[in-house]
Amino acid sequence: MSTSPFGKFMDNRPKGAAKKEAIRQDKKKMKKEARAEGDRRRKELYEKRMGTYVKPPEEEKVKRSYGPPVKGPGGRKKLHFDKNDKVGREGISIEKRAAANAAQIMPLNKYLAHSGVCGRREAADIIKLGNVMVDNVVITEPGFKVTGKEVVKYHGKTLFSQKNMVYILLNKPKDFITTAKDPQGRKTVFELIKGATPERVFSVGRLDRNTTGVLLLTNDGELTQKLTHPSFEVKKIYEVKLDKPLLKADAEAISAGITLEDGPVHVDSIGYVDPKDKSVIGIEIHSGRNRIVRRIFEHMGYDVKGLDRVMFGNLTKKNVERSHWRFLNEKEVRLLKFMNQSYVRKTREKNVD
Repeated sequence: MSTSPFGKFMDNRPKGAAKKEAIRQDKKKMKKEARAEGDRRRKELYEKRMGTYVKPPEEEKVKRSYGPPVKGPGGRKKLHFDKNDKVGREGISIEKRAAANAAQIMPLNKYLAHSGVCGRREAADIIKLGNVMVDNVVITEPGFKVTGKEVVKYHGKTLFSQKNMVYILLNKPKDFITTAKDPQGRKTVFELIKGATPERVFSVGRLDRNTTGVLLLTNDGELTQKLTHPSFEVKKIYEVKLDKPLLKADAEAISAGITLEDGPVHVDSIGYVDPKDKSVIGIEIHSGRNRIVRRIFEHMGYDVKGLDRVMFGNLTKKNVERSHWRFLNEKEVRLLKFMNQSYVRKTREKNVD
């Protein structure tokens, strides 16, 4: 260490938070490179199995031109190199490396999701049925790797991976269904957002025709998969209007857990919205099973006259009138993407142990 009282001002090495961030970025870079190398090797093994592997020509390695060593901060030696040098440490030109990184290899079901066809789980089923072609060859393996340069077709229509992600919150009215097309000619929610975006979007989960409230529409297949997967336990709150007041004993039975024809179901909380009108109930649940809220009350002998979803994840219908919609802001999208991540991570770690 320098004996000069100004020595600490002359040392330009990162300290404190800046040093930790530099270490974090280095680790992140190494992990990224390791993942890229793993993807390359898996692709090479797959191509060898399929008999399509072509050995790449060996590239001429060029040594990087370093200048003479000079003294760095703290008296340490550092190497100086010419800024105009366009050869990487491995002897591969920066242009070639950039071209290699430009090819985004991804599973075929993920490509379909990014193309706005559906979510990744649904895409896997579509592929297994033989409805997808890659370069005029039917592919039935959802994990088949594509780079985006291939011609991918679904039912004869060419797909393109969408880069512009769209997130729309709709306050769904009654008598609208959530499918894109209906053979019976019924009204769909997509008629309500017509002209909102040129991108093809789909609903995250479904609401019954007579169910109203918060509905998210997007072309982000990866987010859709997260929000609909049971492990993420996305919170949903409904306001239920019954044909008669809910008895306290029945409310306690629902809270304790009941068994329906497709298995047991548990609610997170249940209570009266208005103490003076015990036929209006608030219920919080994270299950995504079909018509689950209606079936819970029908199982207990009640008829659901009205069902309104007032919250989905961190989204509410505040300031969005019935039949109207708005785009989500960046903060809302970010909260959705990282929702319940810590819970899922702990659960996976527990299962591994």
